[in-house]
Amino acid sequence: MNTTITSRLDSLRELMKQEKVDAFIFPSTDPHNGEYVPDHWKGREFISGFNGSAGTAVVTMDSAALWTDSRYFLAAEEQLQGTGFTLMKLKIEGTPSISEWLGQKLSQKDGAVVGIDGMVNSVDTVESLAAELRRQGGITIRTNFDPLDIIWTDRPSIPENKVEIHDLKYAGETAESKIRRIREELKKIHASGMLVSALDDIAWTLNLRGSDVHCNPVAVAYLLVDESKVTLYVDSRKLGQEVKDYLKKAGITTDEYPNVVNGLGNYQGYNILMDPSETSYTLYKAYGERPKIMAASPIPAMKAIKNEVEIEGYRNAMIKDGVAMVKFLRWLLPAVEKGGVTEMSADEKLTALRAQQPLFRDISFDTIAGYGEHGAIVHYEATPETDAELKAEGLLLLDSGAQYLDGTTDITRTIALGSLTEEMKHVYTLVLKGHIDLQMCKFPANASGTQLDMLARQAMWREGLNYLHGTGHGVGSYLNVHEGPHQFRMEWKPAPLKSGMTVTVEPGLYLAGKFGVRTENTTLIRHYMTTEFGDFLEIEPLTLCPIDKKPIDAEMLTPEEIQWLDEYHKTVYEKLSPYLDDDDLVWLEEACSKLQKGL
Repeated sequence: MNTTITSRLDSLRELMKQEKVDAFIFPSTDPHNGEYVPDHWKGREFISGFNGSAGTAVVTMDSAALWTDSRYFLAAEEQLQGTGFTLMKLKIEGTPSISEWLGQKLSQKDGAVVGIDGMVNSVDTVESLAAELRRQGGITIRTNFDPLDIIWTDRPSIPENKVEIHDLKYAGETAESKIRRIREELKKIHASGMLVSALDDIAWTLNLRGSDVHCNPVAVAYLLVDESKVTLYVDSRKLGQEVKDYLKKAGITTDEYPNVVNGLGNYQGYNILMDPSETSYTLYKAYGERPKIMAASPIPAMKAIKNEVEIEGYRNAMIKDGVAMVKFLRWLLPAVEKGGVTEMSADEKLTALRAQQPLFRDISFDTIAGYGEHGAIVHYEATPETDAELKAEGLLLLDSGAQYLDGTTDITRTIALGSLTEEMKHVYTLVLKGHIDLQMCKFPANASGTQLDMLARQAMWREGLNYLHGTGHGVGSYLNVHEGPHQFRMEWKPAPLKSGMTVTVEPGLYLAGKFGVRTENTTLIRHYMTTEFGDFLEIEPLTLCPIDKKPIDAEMLTPEEIQWLDEYHKTVYEKLSPYLDDDDLVWLEEACSKLQKGL
């Protein structure tokens, strides 16, 4: 029994009884609809004990359940033991939706009320849930109640970390220029202005960075843009004199963070754009009944296309990251053979090597170092209780990345630590085929990532194998490691792929209780050719790090796939060798040698 969580549930239910609320929903988000959130808004983790980045907890007076996706099934099962929460596996046949589950649990209750904090739930989320619950017997929603303000007695405060300027030599475009372009996009849809809630969109627009969110260099704020004025709503304690002077010079006024509600009330434009997938329901309601345009923000699509300065920054960041990775990989096998290396100590070693590189600021997400069966847990994170010692056998899945001032990195390599089974080699090579086949693709400009996703899966599909996570996501420029709107994934995502976009390619296969394999590069979408049929694009790998050849069953690869791998390794060697010497250089030369069949 997890007495900490059960005690919190008792306190919550007592409060729900007082407030006449029959159920309460805790999402993973914050008022800015962020994927990763400051501790202040980690209410779902507080109430359930589950710390994955995605999931929703729901509590009634006598039941509790948590919904999450396939990345977290195994981790959630472990963390929810003894809490009173039942795991609900999203996209698995037989799993009820949240509204269906609530309909069942509250079916005997007349006039049932479900609580959901409107400040940390988007317009889309609240309105769709409200409609679904009405169909479940007239259940209504209350959005003006946050029980965490009462039961979370030691709740962390909203961060007060300093904001800093992201130098133009890394950003490549001034804030004034970006604001002009945003206004041009708003004019196209006849919008007088917009509320910007997403923290990375604000950081990109103003060329500011912060440290309010773990691994993501952003600051908690809102941005209100109209035809003649731009206002940044942020805790003034976060702004040093240099930043204040910079904002003033750029024509940007500031106000305190909570005053965004007043700012919306005093907004003078004829109408306002609010992205319903990002805008807090509470702020949406605070704006009142004045004209609104509920549509996607133009900023993510603008931010996704990197300028030449940003692209050059990525290339430089990948060299630094590649050097750190090579030094780590050369160290790893001898260290494992000596003994004493664990998942956590391997992570610490890699982070220390990255920290030695110029312009390093932080890791870009918590490292996934999964040895053996832990590699089958898609978003595994080692803890002192689970920290496995690495042995000179089997596979280590290592997914990691870094934040440099000139770029963000995200790389996964699956590494043979010693003897392997034929099954391991077969699965490893299936994943490698998918990794290569997608990167070899040439395709028309504006194709969707969904249209190309099957290239990474076709070899494994032929054998009845699959993975349930996306194949690729956008990557920020010294910003969030996960960026949209473009993606590679099975589910329909219509966002077009355009030259200048960065996107990962990361197919995987996971055999529960055995091992997992994933191979990932961060890549650049770039122009390939123009014909009478229009512009065509290709995918250039930006990541510079050898792919382990030991687990490859070369007989499974086509000549074209082998050629791609050999050419990739040639590029890795050419780009990294000037920065390495002695044993590191010898190791790199062997790691980048041509793949030979029959070995």
